[in-house]
Amino acid sequence: MALLLAFDTATPHLSVVLARDGVPVTWRTDATPALSHAEKLNVFIAEVLKEAGLGLAQLDAVAVGTGPGSYTGLRIGLSAAKGFCFALDKPLIGMGTLDILVAEWRSSCPGTGVAQLWPMVDARRMEVYTRPYAPDGLPQGDTAPLVLDEAWCTAHSAAAPAVFGDGADKAVELWRAAPWVKHVAGVRPGINGLARCAENYFRQGRFSDLAYLVPEYGKPANVAQQRGAS
Repeated sequence: MALLLAFDTATPHLSVVLARDGVPVTWRTDATPALSHAEKLNVFIAEVLKEAGLGLAQLDAVAVGTGPGSYTGLRIGLSAAKGFCFALDKPLIGMGTLDILVAEWRSSCPGTGVAQLWPMVDARRMEVYTRPYAPDGLPQGDTAPLVLDEAWCTAHSAAAPAVFGDGADKAVELWRAAPWVKHVAGVRPGINGLARCAENYFRQGRFSDLAYLVPEYGKPANVAQQRGAS
């Protein structure tokens, strides 16, 4: 019976869950746009463990969302997970945030009859980070930035796609004009998706290297060099 601590900080939606065999035991979420992950993550972790009457030493592994998503958010989450695993000598599980979104969708939207799943993380303007998945949750392509437009909708008119995540939620007008696209609003990397995804990774032995696991930012940071710098 695996006891897993899982959290995701890639998006504005902060989720922390303590799960046993893929079932949430205690959890905390923060869906406010304040982006206070640095202040709340460790507080939430302490609260869920205290509520469950358990300690960090009793965990079987720590799972963390690795993105794509916010540069700062991802560094906060991954630093915390690595710190716990190093100090406690516990396995580290790095999970793609899109995988978590798919697990969340499958836990709440089963049997919708769609042929392809497209979890989408907001990348600002009309751009998202995404990749396609089969209805059973298996990925069918690589993660990449995508600009949402009429051409994309037209190209997928025969695929009966389901789109969800904060990236999909910003394109309501686009989906309204493309009724063959099933938009499921409000899906976030939440506690059920985290618990299920972490359990799947754990059972499959998909553990990450503590030293070499890095965030999946989605695209390079846009860093401008100061004038005169060499």
